[in-house]
Amino acid sequence: MKQSIKAIAFDVFGTVVDWHGGIRAEAAALAGRHGINGDWARFANDWRAGYPVAMNRVRNGELDWTRIDGLHRIILEQVAADHGLGDLPPAELDELNRAWHRLPAWPDTVEGLSRLKRDYTITTLSNGNFSLLTDMAKHTGLPWDCIISAELFHHYKPDPETYLGCADLLGIEPQELMLAACHPEDLRAARQHGLRTAYIERPHEHGEKARWPEVEKGEFDIVATDIVDLGRQMS
Repeated sequence: MKQSIKAIAFDVFGTVVDWHGGIRAEAAALAGRHGINGDWARFANDWRAGYPVAMNRVRNGELDWTRIDGLHRIILEQVAADHGLGDLPPAELDELNRAWHRLPAWPDTVEGLSRLKRDYTITTLSNGNFSLLTDMAKHTGLPWDCIISAELFHHYKPDPETYLGCADLLGIEPQELMLAACHPEDLRAARQHGLRTAYIERPHEHGEKARWPEVEKGEFDIVATDIVDLGRQMS
C-alpha cells in the first residue's frame, strides 16, 4: 500500500493543531484583560460546535459561499454573548476570531510532517480558508509542500469536490492520495471517493475530559497514535 501512495493530505483542525487549547487560551487572555470570568474550555467547544451548522447554512443556500473566517465570525457573535464577551468592542472580537490563524501545533506535528515530507508530498486538505492556513503554517512552522483549502473548490468537506479536487490539483489518482485525520467521518467520506485513509488518534482534541471517537478495527488503512507514528508506519 505504501508504494502506491504519492501524497498525504492532512485535516488540520484537531489533527495537526490544537484548536481547543489555542482558542481556550486566547479567550481566557482576552477575558482576563477585561476582568471577565468564565469557562473558556466550554467557550472553545461551543464555538467549534457552531461550525458544521454554519457550513450547512451555506450548503442549503441560506448563506452565500463564505470563507471559514467569515463563518467563525458569525458564530462568535452568539458564543461571545453567551459567555459574557458580547459587549467587547468589535475590533477585539475580530482579533479573537484570528486566533484560528495562530493555533499551536501538537508536539509531534512538525517532526512527523518533516519525516513524511522526505518520501511523500504533504499538503493540507482543510475547510480552513487559504489565508488562514498560510498564516498558521508561517506562525507554527508547518513544513507543507503546498496548501490546499476547500476554499479553492467553493465546497466544504465532506463534499466529494474537496477530496477529488485535491487529487486533481496534485495530478494524481484518488487512490494515490491518503487523507490523514482524527475525524472518522472525514476519513469515511474520503474512502468513499477512493482515497486511502490514516486515522490519527487525538484523544484531547476537545479538551482533556472529552471523549474521543472509537473506530472499528481495520476500518482505515492505518491507525497511528500521532503524526510521528504515522511517519514510522509509512517509512
